[in-house]
Amino acid sequence: MKQIHLEKITKANASQIIDLKVNKEQKEFVASNALSLAHAYVALSNNQAVYPFAIYLGNKPIGFIMVGFDAHFLGEEDPDILKKQYFIWRFMIDKHYQGKGYGKQAFKLAIDFVRTFPVGKSELCWVSYEPANEVAKKLYASYGFKEAPEFYKEGEEMPAILKLDK
Repeated sequence: MKQIHLEKITKANASQIIDLKVNKEQKEFVASNALSLAHAYVALSNNQAVYPFAIYLGNKPIGFIMVGFDAHFLGEEDPDILKKQYFIWRFMIDKHYQGKGYGKQAFKLAIDFVRTFPVGKSELCWVSYEPANEVAKKLYASYGFKEAPEFYKEGEEMPAILKLDK
């Protein structure tokens, strides 16, 4: 059986990652990979920690996930609890590979990466998602992420927090 693994985004695989797409009904839930890579570039050029990864099934790219650290660039109103913490910034599996468990495996790899504390120790990892995205909500909850409605603002994404001390 082919193994799911994460690889750095490089000149050799960037266009393949940009070409990956979600289903039409999911487009409102996730930014394009091109926009995500642009956000990664801006964060990196401002000396902020961000780790964009291609998700591979064997030697075939099937998705994209991006881990970041320190939410201060997301907005001045962000709650302090989300600052100086890890977060899963972007996550998608190509429409042709959904529903096969690959996303769950890839998400676990991202959490395992966060637990290596590449930027230093942190208490939390957080993720946010559109409240209507039941698939994302269920996936994140299966890894122990708890919704944080106290930080939710109408019209924005729902944050969910995982304590990393486990």
